[in-house]
Amino acid sequence: MVSSPRSRALDTAELAGLTVTEVTEDLAEWDYGDYEGLTTPQIRETVPGWTVWTHPCPNGETAEQVTERARRVLANADNVILVGHGHFSRVLAAVWIGQTAGFGVHFRHDPATFTVLDHERESPQIARVGATS
Repeated sequence: MVSSPRSRALDTAELAGLTVTEVTEDLAEWDYGDYEGLTTPQIRETVPGWTVWTHPCPNGETAEQVTERARRVLANADNVILVGHGHFSRVLAAVWIGQTAGFGVHFRHDPATFTVLDHERESPQIARVGATS
């Protein structure tokens, strides 16, 4: 069981009864840089139309950097449970099916939900997104 080092991910794993065997920065949430702690409406006061999917985060991660982290996670994952964060989990699902970070906008992943990444005849598939059971 692999987790982000952030306390909310580690706490989630514990609440789910999971034993964390590895912690990696690669599962951390998207680094929002100067926008950390701000809401989307607050950011849009200065950058109309801003979304994390379509605009950069000054002094934070680019979509390309987040995509690369997702690729590393997937390259090192086999049959494993990963505990991470909303935006990054959506990027992970997008990269799983051959897309880039921006495609993550098409997946909904609420807190305390899970996504199942699977294969069908060697083709990556998403068996569940944002599931609760």
